[in-house]
Amino acid sequence: MTTLKRRSVLAGLLSTPLMGAQIVQAAESTDLPVKWDKEYNVIIVGSGGAGLATAVSAAQHGLKDIVILEKMAYTGGNTAISGGAFNSYDPDRQGKQNIKDSPELHAQQTLKGGDYRANPELVKTLTENSYETVKWLESMGVQFEPKVHQVYGGLYPRAHAAVGALGSDYVKALVAQCKKLDIPILNNCKVVKVYREHPNSGKVLGVEYINKDGQKVTARARIAVVVAAGGFGANPTMRALHDPRLLKLTTTNHPGATGDLIPLLQDIGAEVTGMDHIQCNPGCPPGRKQRVVFHLWPADLIMVDRQGKRFVAEDERRDVVRDAILALPEQTAFSIVDADGFSHFNPGHVAMVKKGLETGDAWTADTIPELAKKMGVDPKALEQTIAQFNAGVDAKKDALGKKERNLRKIQKGPFWAGYAGMSVHHTMGGIVINNKTEVLDRYGKVIPHLHAVGEVTGGIHGSNRLGGNAIADIFTYGRLTGIELAKQK
Repeated sequence: MTTLKRRSVLAGLLSTPLMGAQIVQAAESTDLPVKWDKEYNVIIVGSGGAGLATAVSAAQHGLKDIVILEKMAYTGGNTAISGGAFNSYDPDRQGKQNIKDSPELHAQQTLKGGDYRANPELVKTLTENSYETVKWLESMGVQFEPKVHQVYGGLYPRAHAAVGALGSDYVKALVAQCKKLDIPILNNCKVVKVYREHPNSGKVLGVEYINKDGQKVTARARIAVVVAAGGFGANPTMRALHDPRLLKLTTTNHPGATGDLIPLLQDIGAEVTGMDHIQCNPGCPPGRKQRVVFHLWPADLIMVDRQGKRFVAEDERRDVVRDAILALPEQTAFSIVDADGFSHFNPGHVAMVKKGLETGDAWTADTIPELAKKMGVDPKALEQTIAQFNAGVDAKKDALGKKERNLRKIQKGPFWAGYAGMSVHHTMGGIVINNKTEVLDRYGKVIPHLHAVGEVTGGIHGSNRLGGNAIADIFTYGRLTGIELAKQK
């Protein structure tokens, strides 16, 4: 008796066009659930600012049956621990401060600051809609300071500062809206698969996640899956794959910012861009754990090296400051502010500083020589540096090129200082989207029923993100995505 091998049978069947197509299609579809465990209109992956904003905006525009899946035990992601600065033109606040600004100027500076590597359409959409987003957040209870500032690396005075505890002000307001609008946030639910009709074609159908009990759950999305799971700043292996210099650096990110959804979306055909565009900010030097954010407002501080000398204009681009600090012998600097600068910190910043005093990552003293001794810096050298800087303030010309609008003396005690090493802060690269946040494949075509919002995306910030643009990005695009989703209900 002759036995046919399985391979021979398949080869024969595949030679018949109709039968072959049916078998291939069946093979492509074998991993799709026979029956979904859950069904929703919209499934949002990630409970940071982008995910929360998308959910709230969609619900406010009439869309129901939305769920947010969050892999961590807490809500808020990087947004909750961010500095919270929101860049936008603002006719009211800037008008009172005699600051000329516009969406066009903001777009020009964003494109230039990112070395023209950003998608101009994405940038235009961001800057034209940011002010409406400021007002939208205010309508939900977020309070901003009456004046705008130039945030670290922001290059222009348009940053809105929340009055409370860092970026957690936004999270508190949006979580309250989620409760009001009956939007569940399911913590400890890690998405491990995104389902598409076929491996590289068709619409996205839903996700599979592991719930808090360790069970696998399949969930269908009738309208869309929205990925707002953040970047990969806390994933040393992934970031070193694209920039080996960053393998051992500390990070300002929360532990869950590991970029899990990026390869999952690549697996179903999504394109990525700019993955080696990774930003660092002053933070903990290697071996330290407590970050102190004295650098947030460049008009309030100076930076010095271990010899007590300035080495960079504090209001420069973030990549310029990064490279200047990494070029120092021990890759570590110090940020210094006086009492006036310290008075501009909100309660969240103050709490970080107090913790830094306990851990030995920050110091305070009534005089500069006393502060220098606590820092381990030569007192005479630091006194001379500050005297030279203050003389430049009087002359309205800084020796290192700090802009005149950001020149303010360091002269009023008590004085404060903290470590300023380099920590991985933001990943500008990620999933390619259009200005409706629809995900695009490698051919530039839309993957139906799939959106991405926030730091998981690429193309908005180019090679270097302006300080204050990330918060503007997540909330502006989150709000707009919610509106877009509601149109499909």
